[in-house]
Amino acid sequence: MGDYQAIEFGKFVDDQGAVHDMIPSATIAAVPEARAAAERFSADVRLDFLDDRAVHWMLFQRREETGKAGMQGCLFAIPIFVLGVGAWPFWDLVASQRSRQFQVGFVAVDTLLLLTISAFLFLWRLRDLRDKTLRNTRCRARLYRKITGIARKGGADIPRLYPYYGMYATSRKFFPEAPDRPIPEQDQIQ
Repeated sequence: MGDYQAIEFGKFVDDQGAVHDMIPSATIAAVPEARAAAERFSADVRLDFLDDRAVHWMLFQRREETGKAGMQGCLFAIPIFVLGVGAWPFWDLVASQRSRQFQVGFVAVDTLLLLTISAFLFLWRLRDLRDKTLRNTRCRARLYRKITGIARKGGADIPRLYPYYGMYATSRKFFPEAPDRPIPEQDQIQ
């Protein structure tokens, strides 16, 4: 786990690594529709969206999981690039000058390597995609984004891109039986 204590309370890190100020819950609560949505969603997903400390922890967990997925994506892109894009110059310079049997073998081996690496990385990522605790964090992040959108439409001074992350494909269902990661005892609320 990253260092939650190193992040100043009221700040969070977006998907690109930039640090942003968190919108205080009072700003969201000032818009009646957003407050009602926050209270309704809070009951559904066991997270008080009007508690800055809880939202700060959720945003930290979301960034931590996104960072891990980004690293896995990078590890996936490098061999795909080398075996996929790198195959074309090899084909033009070497394989096209060789026998038909060599060409068929090259295509078969390259395809087999691409499929093997893809399957390995998919299975590696699948464990995180099935983790119900992480899926709950994604669900909460999706609902928080929806709440801030409601507050923005209701007149709250919230930047258009806040909270600076995209939607999650695996965030629709909340798993009430999944354990929550506890908020660390020592935080920086001063």
